[in-house]
Amino acid sequence: MKKTFLLLSLFLGIAYANATDYYAQYRTDWAQKAEQYKPTLNETVIRPQSIVEFVKDEKAFQGWKANIIGEAKPFFGQSFKNQKEIILDLGDHYTGYFYFKLKEIQGIQDAPVRIKFTFGETAPELSTPYEPFNGGLSRAWMQDEIVTICEINDYETINRRLACRYIKIELLGSSPYFDFTFDDLYFKAVSSAKESEYVYDPNLSKELNDINRISLRTLHECMQTVFEDGPKRDKRLWVGDLYLTNLANNYSYQNYDLAKRCFYLLASLADENGRLHANVFEAPKPHPQYGTYIIDYNLLYNVALLDYYKATNDIETIRDLWPVAKRQIEDAMQFLNDKKIYDREKSAGLWLFFDWKNELDRYVAMQGVTIFSLQKTYELAQILGKTNEVKNYPTFINEMKSAAKKYFYDKNQKLFISNGQISYISQVWMVLSETVKGKEASELLNRVMNTPNAVTIGSPYGYHYLIEATIKVGMKSKAEELLINYWGKMVEYGADTFWEVYDPYNQYTSPYDFFPLNSACHAWSSTPVYFINKYFK
Repeated sequence: MKKTFLLLSLFLGIAYANATDYYAQYRTDWAQKAEQYKPTLNETVIRPQSIVEFVKDEKAFQGWKANIIGEAKPFFGQSFKNQKEIILDLGDHYTGYFYFKLKEIQGIQDAPVRIKFTFGETAPELSTPYEPFNGGLSRAWMQDEIVTICEINDYETINRRLACRYIKIELLGSSPYFDFTFDDLYFKAVSSAKESEYVYDPNLSKELNDINRISLRTLHECMQTVFEDGPKRDKRLWVGDLYLTNLANNYSYQNYDLAKRCFYLLASLADENGRLHANVFEAPKPHPQYGTYIIDYNLLYNVALLDYYKATNDIETIRDLWPVAKRQIEDAMQFLNDKKIYDREKSAGLWLFFDWKNELDRYVAMQGVTIFSLQKTYELAQILGKTNEVKNYPTFINEMKSAAKKYFYDKNQKLFISNGQISYISQVWMVLSETVKGKEASELLNRVMNTPNAVTIGSPYGYHYLIEATIKVGMKSKAEELLINYWGKMVEYGADTFWEVYDPYNQYTSPYDFFPLNSACHAWSSTPVYFINKYFK
């Protein structure tokens, strides 16, 4: 699905481009501010704690678990030719750079040493053969590297940043006339958040404490020089992830300079018509993934700005970026028809995300997120004293809500139907947009959660909005239950950080047709820290 949408988005991007740069007068300033707020990364040297083996276990996540078979310290100084293969455990998930040093212990090196290193976030990732590779993304994302050492001398390194807990080392070739050992091996972990020990909160249950701790760790690993979506794979800033990581950051690390950098960076790299690209890269110089757009993500940029302002009172930033917020609304509204609903023909080719669920029909959700963004953007205008620029927003909001009820609501089933489909996501966005309120909204959510044929949630990203909706309608105990049942199950499976994809009905679900490609540490999975610290304390 992702590949298809990328192609469609690229096609749409070509059609969308023209010669006028909507943000010409702002770009230089935005780019300078993005660079100004770029953080310095904190570095921590981590050495392996244990030697482990991976064993099959039907009760373990994806059928594999790690068993400790010894301490790591005795590994150093021993002949590696006799061992030939070992798996080292860093003790937690880390993002950073790997260094090692070999040492001759018998004879003189008379030939190169060839070693394979494989870095994994989880035991299943390292226990699954990568070949033949049939994944939907590049094979190069897999973290395996072959290093040839022609002269044992000083520290060697892997020329890429890695994200892992486990390091598998295999000897592929060496001379029979000399022997060697690993003299040293360490991982230089990096994050713009500082390492710290989690302090358990006596006011929270053990389940919520564990989820809170792992959410913090997830966010920590994704806080690089932007909020990265996944430090193992993708390594870039996505607009939708920013909305969620901004919420998590507001209730945890409160690294507001990092948030500002992300807002300004996305704005400075928008296309010439003012539409935000879905994601941006930092190296070798800041640039977007050209022509890639996700319209529901772009509408959430505005909401994230409002949330950021409420946490910081930084009016300068929202004033600077007001043109971006207003433009995202204008862009999205062009795809409405005369009935004030999203026109399938007008919007053909748009990448609408909402959740990792191939079968999900997204048009009711798109109606909802547009209303939601209109409301939040109007609130931004009120703060800035610019309501005269968006005086038609209240009318649009009312018209779109009325249209949603008229064209999407089934009075017999008492659910919103999107192209004949009942889904959790459709009902969630009708609640978040306040198209339905109060008792009617809580009944709507309860009804869909008790509808056997409803399309369920497919990712932590989608689950965030389900929990947000249940809290909005006063179902706080239900929200806590959903949080514990979903993220708590990942805790039970031994998660060090929370995963990009978790499907309770299929552990091997992957949007990329190869589950080791899934990120086991993903920014959009960190929002329990927001829920717990805002609502459950």
